[in-house]
Amino acid sequence: MIIILKSDVTDSQISHILGKVEKLGLKTHISRGVERTIIGLIGPEDVLQVIPLEVFPGVERVLPVLAPYRLVSREFNKENSIITIREGIQIGCGRLHVIAGPCSVESAQGIRAIAHKVKKAGATILRGGAYKPRTSPYEFQGLGEEGLKYLAEAGRECGLATVTEVLDPRDVGLICRYVDILQIGARNMQNFSLLKEVGKVDKPVLLKRGISATIKEWLMSAEYILSNGNFKVMLCERGIRTFETATRNTLDINAVAVVKQLSHLPVIVDPSHATGKWDLVAPAARAGVAAGCDGLIIEVHENPEEAFSDGPQSLKPENFEILMRDLQKIASAMGREI
Repeated sequence: MIIILKSDVTDSQISHILGKVEKLGLKTHISRGVERTIIGLIGPEDVLQVIPLEVFPGVERVLPVLAPYRLVSREFNKENSIITIREGIQIGCGRLHVIAGPCSVESAQGIRAIAHKVKKAGATILRGGAYKPRTSPYEFQGLGEEGLKYLAEAGRECGLATVTEVLDPRDVGLICRYVDILQIGARNMQNFSLLKEVGKVDKPVLLKRGISATIKEWLMSAEYILSNGNFKVMLCERGIRTFETATRNTLDINAVAVVKQLSHLPVIVDPSHATGKWDLVAPAARAGVAAGCDGLIIEVHENPEEAFSDGPQSLKPENFEILMRDLQKIASAMGREI
């Protein structure tokens, strides 16, 4: 349920409303937009029958949220959410941000070298996995905390924000000390213990869509994070599993537009995992921008032939630079910046 407040509502009136509903055991979230301020109520709505919220001073009207993903929905917040990563980097504000880097952090020298090159090409966020969920237990699993240190040092040196994947609720605190964004991978989209844990921290979260997840299931996973208090969530479309075998996955470009209608959260597109082939990454990235995404996450490696993971879908720095120039043209044609 949402409480829409009058334009002249006072702080004391807001405090009075919050006090009343919180006594009923409901969680609250205040969203202050350009045109209005609303209070979102989290919890079973039947308990609200005991108090007539419409008559409270400062209340304009009270509306139910029909979507099962209440906090994530456009009903809850009609304005686009803007996620501040750090000073100068805001996702969802109209500017297109590109996240780039290797699938895995392989060495201090390697991540540092690629960081300089993606920064020069126009990326604002550096990616790199320190803990890698691999299909085979015998494949490279990441450098762990050592990899986090290398990633953080490269980001600081180049002035890039950083993102890495978290696999285990027990690692959330550790990873938060090193990076700016926590990534929830496709395999963990419905790891509810992990979603609840990242919902308790004050750190932006990049939530990837599950391999076979519907849009509703994806948004419900985001709801777990928001319902635990963390509203800094970005959704990442990275392709879904279909009957097609020509590509690694199938990029659901429709999802960008659909989610933009259903939710206020920013949408990032991952053309690398969607296609699985480096020469298809650029066309898929351009399509994502044209569809209205808020950013891209792209794998870039100095020598894909020797990459510890995801070499076939990684762009070389020179190809990434060409792609960035193309994306600038598309963004400009749509009245956006990159």
